[in-house]
Amino acid sequence: MWLNARVGSALGRRFWGRLRMPIALSKNELEGMIQDLSILLVDNNQYMRKIVRNLLINIGVRKVYEASDGIAGLDAIRIVTPDVVIIDWELPLLNGAEFVRIVRSPGVFPFSDIPIIMLSSHGERWRVVEAVRIGVNEYLRKPVSAQALLDRLTAIVAKPRPVVQLGDYYGPAPRKLVGDPVTEPSVAPAPDGTSLN
Repeated sequence: MWLNARVGSALGRRFWGRLRMPIALSKNELEGMIQDLSILLVDNNQYMRKIVRNLLINIGVRKVYEASDGIAGLDAIRIVTPDVVIIDWELPLLNGAEFVRIVRSPGVFPFSDIPIIMLSSHGERWRVVEAVRIGVNEYLRKPVSAQALLDRLTAIVAKPRPVVQLGDYYGPAPRKLVGDPVTEPSVAPAPDGTSLN
């Protein structure tokens, strides 16, 4: 199977070396990486945004931006270029799944490689499968804990998966393929022309 991996986001370029050669991170290095993240939180419930913002601040994240619906979230990505997006499934105007489909359209959306965490009160298996199918990096169910958020952010930062194009799928490489030497993805150059070495 031939995979075409691209790393275009700031987060992807920053942690590119770990995609090819896993490096054990010290606790201080990991904390520093978490502190340096800028996170966009997209949820129509103001109270939930406040809770998640406080959880993120408690685990060390310094920059948290908010949007109250999917359309405002797309605009916020273009304006603040966050490292990670945390989005609810149920949103007015443009729901979480539609938002992810737009973001994961490399010919249409300029920041299609950004890591996305779906945070939803729905935990049905079909929703989780659908979220993975459309290109979500991680899925969390509400109510969420600070430790669960930290674990997902750590997975994104410490073990980033390359973004791949597999037929109609565009998103993070499936976990079973990331470390498989038989199906090692081919790496495309970064879109901005920066060297990855």
